Amino acid sequence: MEVAAAKAIGAGLAMTGMIGAGIGVGNIFGSFLTGALRNPSAAASQVGNLFVGAALAEALGILSFVIGFLLYSGAN
Repeated sequence: MEVAAAKAIGAGLAMTGMIGAGIGVGNIFGSFLTGALRNPSAAASQVGNLFVGAALAEALGILSFVIGFLLYSGAN
């Protein structure tokens, strides 16, 4: 296998973490919505946790993008 092909495959695999981040954010907001509809009085106190969880999931997606980009454009 050529080095360029291996770099492209490795970068593509590393960037699949962005799919996981999208799924994670969807789960976070879906679970919050389910909980808020079941107990509306407690929803206001959980908004901070909602945004912290979404930010952490998005940070992992951005990290996977950066690692994939570095693998693809790195030195030979």
